[in-house]
Amino acid sequence: MAKAEEVSEESIPSTMVKEIILENFMSYEYARIPLREGLNLIVGPNGAGKSSILLAISVALGQAYTERSRKLSDLIRRGKDIARVSLIFDNRTKDGRRPIPYSKSDTFMLSRYLRKDGSYWYEADYKEIDKTEVVRLLRDFGINPDNLLIIMHQGMIEEFGAISPQQRLLMVEEAVGFRDYREKILSSENDLKGLVSEEGSLGQLIENANQTIEYWKQIYDRYLEKKNLVDHRRLLESELLWSQEAKLTKSLQSIQDKLSGKRRNLEDLMGQQQKAGDESSALHQKLQDKQVELRKLYGALVRAEKERAKDEGAKAAMEAIRGDIEDLLKSVDDSQLRLDQKKMAHLRELTGFSAGKVKREAEDAERRKGELDREISSLQSELGGVEDSIKKVMDDYISQKVRFEVLAYRIKVTESEIRELERSEREVNEELAQLKPQLEKAGERMVTQRQPYEVSEELKLVSAQLQKLQDVPEEAERIYKDYTGNIEGLRTKLKELQENKKSILKELEERKTVWKEAIQKLIDETTPVYQRVLASVDATGMVRMEEGESIEEAGLLLLVGFKGSDASVLDPYTQSGGERSVALMAFILSLQSRIISPIRGLDEFDIHMDPKNREAIFQMILSQARARSQSQHLVITPSILTVIDKAANVITVQSNRTGSEVKQLVRKSR
Repeated sequence: MAKAEEVSEESIPSTMVKEIILENFMSYEYARIPLREGLNLIVGPNGAGKSSILLAISVALGQAYTERSRKLSDLIRRGKDIARVSLIFDNRTKDGRRPIPYSKSDTFMLSRYLRKDGSYWYEADYKEIDKTEVVRLLRDFGINPDNLLIIMHQGMIEEFGAISPQQRLLMVEEAVGFRDYREKILSSENDLKGLVSEEGSLGQLIENANQTIEYWKQIYDRYLEKKNLVDHRRLLESELLWSQEAKLTKSLQSIQDKLSGKRRNLEDLMGQQQKAGDESSALHQKLQDKQVELRKLYGALVRAEKERAKDEGAKAAMEAIRGDIEDLLKSVDDSQLRLDQKKMAHLRELTGFSAGKVKREAEDAERRKGELDREISSLQSELGGVEDSIKKVMDDYISQKVRFEVLAYRIKVTESEIRELERSEREVNEELAQLKPQLEKAGERMVTQRQPYEVSEELKLVSAQLQKLQDVPEEAERIYKDYTGNIEGLRTKLKELQENKKSILKELEERKTVWKEAIQKLIDETTPVYQRVLASVDATGMVRMEEGESIEEAGLLLLVGFKGSDASVLDPYTQSGGERSVALMAFILSLQSRIISPIRGLDEFDIHMDPKNREAIFQMILSQARARSQSQHLVITPSILTVIDKAANVITVQSNRTGSEVKQLVRKSR
């Protein structure tokens, strides 16, 4: 049997609030309230603002409820738009570590801001944090401001007396650190509920499986048919893809073969064109040379003809001169003039000489004319040869030019055909690229002799057959096998589940026993203190656990009797207000040694008590504060106390015309 675990204060990180800072909070414009370990007593007249201090602490700690206001914005000082409450925690190193480890300072400030528009936020050391982080941080210290045993505002002593025993037990469990016991039990109960539900479901499943197995057999047979068709369709889809790939590959190869032939043809045509161009250029040059030669021959012929014409003119002139001389001589002979014989001889000599000279020149001219005639005849013959040669060269040149242009046209056509083939090659490559991802999924290459349209037709037929089986669920095989091959497995699982249920029931009983022992041990430890406090005010009582069928029905009963009467259950109807306050304070004091929160707040616990009881209870508070040096108690009272501990931190609150004023009472040493 498991034993109840001790929850001690030493296992919880310890801290305390060193100071409270109020800014525009309720009646406070600005106040700094120093606190100490042990007892912090806040005193002052009613309405001075004492309770606002505890309320400010609970607001800063994230309490969801305020007894004086439903809206946090109503807590802002009149005329102001924003308020702030800050708690300065002691974060000095203890036993080698800080209570709040992520802060490296000896103090840690937690602030809560309130705005008139209803918004609020938290800051930790001037950095904004989420409320969930605040709750987590406080929970590490066992601080829950909504628990009346930790923060009890004015008037809440009556509320604590009026709550149900079940609520009271929950508060006590949380305050003393027993929350895990209850949560473990509730967790086991939830696990048990789940197992019970699963057990019923398994039993029903086995019963239904036996009744419906024949139905699912028929569905399973159709499922197998569908599965075979699906497999066949998958093969056909793969075959179709590989058939398309083969067709495209064959087409690509044909295109590439044609491309290779066209490119070779283009290369040959370009070679022929180059050769025709070279020959055309050579013929053109030869033609130009012949034309130059022809022009030269024409020049020589013109020159020769000009010289022949010149010689013919000279011959004619000589012939005319010679005739004139002969006529002159004849006329002289016939004339009656009788010249001097000497002069006549001289004249004849001159005319004879001139006639001879003219004759010679005429003969020279005739000779040169003959030569020129022969030269002209030779030139004309040579011109005829050159002209024939030019005509032949021209014919060859035109033939090569025509061949060049024909080759250029054939090259253009071939280049166009190559571009068209290249475009077709790209298109086929693109189709293959688009097909590649599907081929990779299709698996290994499938060799098929069928054309894509043949495979496609069969695929359509298989798809039509599958359409008729579309109502067959995919889980048919699983369900059928569940009903046939796994019924025994379900029974085995049911048996295991029943064994687990027994184990959880045993574990649940053990956890309940641990919880009961822990609660009972707590009651056994607190009851003597409870009775001792009651005895100081002439009362008796006891603490008792009220058990129920479940942990949620269990509660904590307080019994009390005054002035010799038998102890009875504390409730709002049997005892007076003062008696209830005394009994509840006695119980709260009895729990102080087990409460894990280092901070406790109590406001006007004595409002219904007579002076005697008030003083007796206060004496017990002083005693508890002295015994619990590591805890911090904040007690608020409007009463005038005749007994007070010198170690207590006494803070007085007074009201003035501007609001509340706080002063720390400093005792003079004697």
